[in-house]
Amino acid sequence: MPLDDGAPAPRYRPETLPARFLHVRRTSTDLVRGLSAEDQVVQSMPDASPAKWHLAHTTWFFETLLLKPFAAGYRPFDERFAYLFNSYYEGLGSRHPRPHRGLLTRPGIEEVAAYRRHVDEAMAGLLERGDHADEVVPLVEIGLAHEEQHQELLLMDLLHLFSCNPLKPAYRPAPPENRAGPAPGPARLLSFAGGIREIGHAGGGFAFDNEGPRHQTLVHPFRLASRPVTNADWLRFMEDGGYRTPTLWLADGWAAVQAGGWDAPAYWTRGDGGWTRFTLTGEVPVEQDAPVSHVSFYEADAFARWAGGRLPSEAEWETAAAGLPAGGAVGGPVGGNDLAAGLLRPAPGPPPEPPGEDPHPVQMFGDVWEWTASAYAPYPGFRPTEGVLGEYNGKFMANQMVLRGGACVTPAGHVRATYRNFFYPHQRWAFSGLRLAEDA
Repeated sequence: MPLDDGAPAPRYRPETLPARFLHVRRTSTDLVRGLSAEDQVVQSMPDASPAKWHLAHTTWFFETLLLKPFAAGYRPFDERFAYLFNSYYEGLGSRHPRPHRGLLTRPGIEEVAAYRRHVDEAMAGLLERGDHADEVVPLVEIGLAHEEQHQELLLMDLLHLFSCNPLKPAYRPAPPENRAGPAPGPARLLSFAGGIREIGHAGGGFAFDNEGPRHQTLVHPFRLASRPVTNADWLRFMEDGGYRTPTLWLADGWAAVQAGGWDAPAYWTRGDGGWTRFTLTGEVPVEQDAPVSHVSFYEADAFARWAGGRLPSEAEWETAAAGLPAGGAVGGPVGGNDLAAGLLRPAPGPPPEPPGEDPHPVQMFGDVWEWTASAYAPYPGFRPTEGVLGEYNGKFMANQMVLRGGACVTPAGHVRATYRNFFYPHQRWAFSGLRLAEDA
């Protein structure tokens, strides 16, 4: 199943792939360590999947797209798993309905663990032999990036699951607080020149097909906030009647507010002592200086209108991110409060730059995915990957909105300045926030 000729160059050399493969696979199993069997089988809503299903589906990906076509003599662990753990690949046959994944009490977690070991051993052999390297290496890279996406989804789904439990169980204990120094301070609007800009991935490293091709686009002069919108900002919006003022909302957004009874971000609760929010480390007071998270596109758009600004386009966001002095270069590595940091929730940003230093946007990567005003659509000249992997991104390019930057549960090294995430505008279970923009 070769990739199309326009596929970007591999991020990893063939000789480094075995270690990278084991690292990603072990990270997934580490994420479920300490969970009970009951924790791993329940599906809390149709958009979510059980933890056990994530572990099995990512294993099915390697078995189906790599071992079956390229590993001579490979024997599938259980042929029935092709039906149970296919997600949405029409070209690979029928599958168990997504809303019913929580009914799969069999296979049990021990059998899924055995399935992972079986596939991992066969993959180790395939990678060590170097068979069909020109075809295998790009597919392994996609498989690893796919598993990293599911690591984030697994944590999103567990947060939603545990939030439904009246006991409000913590997924992990809270790490020690180590923040010191002054508060981030108010957001500033930073100016960016307009002109013909190039956006999209330029090759020279791994990227998904929806990140390219690199192309020119017109960007008008704009200003972008120096930091994401914080919980303190959001509380002012709430106190000013933001959720009760229909003129701030798109029609579909106002309908979602009414249907869902929204009066705060997801996972927020008002108590006698004020607002708290449920996190992967349990119930905590709303942290004023941390970026707001778990808001839908509709909420982000309404807040921007209330604040007298707007959401940035993805071209504006990428223009600002690509110019960062460290970690934002197109195709380059980025850092921030991601999964490796271990905090598992958005954190307050750094204090303002000292006088005389050139200001730049902070927290562009990590903490929260940032909604943009851009619909998820193909770039000019987009060609999906050939074969069934063409179903990975392209067929979802309708009715969704683009988010940029990664979040506190995104695996380290997973995102780039060109990375395009996408969700439906009403969805709130992702670690999604926003950053304001305005015309210059």
